[in-house]
Amino acid sequence: MKKPDSPGGAAALSAGTAGTNLAKDVEVAEQHLREGRFQRSLSLLAGATSLLTGMEVAYEHYRGSYSRRVMYTPVILSGMLFGAGIFGFFSERGARNVLRPVAALTLGDGALGFYFHVRGIARKPGGWRLPMTNMIMGPPIFSPLLFGISAYLGLIASYLRREKAGTAPEGDIAWFPRAANPRHWTRALPGSVSKPESIGLAQDIREGRFQKQMAAATAISAFFSGFEAFYSHYKNNFRYKAQWTPVVLAPLLTGAGIGAVRSRKIAHTVLPALSALALADGGVGFYYHARGVLRRPGGRKHLLYNIMYGPPILAPLLFAACGMLGLLASLLRREK
Repeated sequence: MKKPDSPGGAAALSAGTAGTNLAKDVEVAEQHLREGRFQRSLSLLAGATSLLTGMEVAYEHYRGSYSRRVMYTPVILSGMLFGAGIFGFFSERGARNVLRPVAALTLGDGALGFYFHVRGIARKPGGWRLPMTNMIMGPPIFSPLLFGISAYLGLIASYLRREKAGTAPEGDIAWFPRAANPRHWTRALPGSVSKPESIGLAQDIREGRFQKQMAAATAISAFFSGFEAFYSHYKNNFRYKAQWTPVVLAPLLTGAGIGAVRSRKIAHTVLPALSALALADGGVGFYYHARGVLRRPGGRKHLLYNIMYGPPILAPLLFAACGMLGLLASLLRREK
């Protein structure tokens, strides 16, 4: 055995210490996830996914020449949500008072965008009598709802605890900040949605007990992303075999997310396995889309133009984000 003071022994000792520290960091991170202490991390993730989605929406709407003013709203809100996510990373008060309302507003805008995209398809020749043709050639129907996933993450982040010891003020436990006030409007709500249930839901989130909810979000986002990948690759006639991978993986991940809502075993085995595959596939897809952009006429000389009119370069990263959601769900505790 080499002595610690010898060069080989010092290197071995340093490697062993680094491995121990890494294992400890992973254990602490997992404990924070299970206890709902990852507000900073999720705020940053919400901001990052919002930025990616906003950039995707910006050039998709640019292709549509921003023919309606409402097409600017998701671009503006994605920037606001990105800034709010960064603010929430640095400030607990920012996460509650800024990230929360911005995320709620963005969620509403995603629903509004879905309505306009459905209407846009209906207004094409043949309307919904030619659903496949008009969904493929018309506005991407589920893109606004994918934008809503970033808002959902921001909303969840605003109710979590920070990655540190201690608890937040008691007033932040409920979904409605001053619901304890006897004159608060939530007192008039039916018993099924009144304050006791709201506190229970928020408290579950604060304690990291929302595995079923996150698994459902994974299933929904995987379905939307898979459908977007299908008609995007269909336009290209599935020229490359690799274009089938997100189309095949998306329904599998959707099924795993639905199964995880019903079964703890699926949440801890099948869901993380398929989520890891989706994460890897998104990374590979980003490489292929970037390569497709660079192979267009002009290549790097007309980079902005080629990004605008080439394969959607950021779309695979949104599919990878679905995998990230699934991995996160697999580490959480289940609702009481």
